Amino acid sequence: MRPVLKVVGILAVVMGLLWIGQGTGVVMWPRSSFMLAQRQWAWNGAILAGIGAVVLWVSRRRG
Repeated sequence: MRPVLKVVGILAVVMGLLWIGQGTGVVMWPRSSFMLAQRQWAWNGAILAGIGAVVLWVSRRRG
């Protein structure tokens, strides 16, 4: 269970960071994305990255 939580946590953090980049307009990829320069997606990404960080923290505490 611990490796699964780690993978899920890492993926959530990485995807959240991508959403933050797209939502703030820093990452303009892919060009046809509806999330580009939309602040709501930056907030959604921050929430997702935070959840991923909590999942990683929980996976480290589970022994």
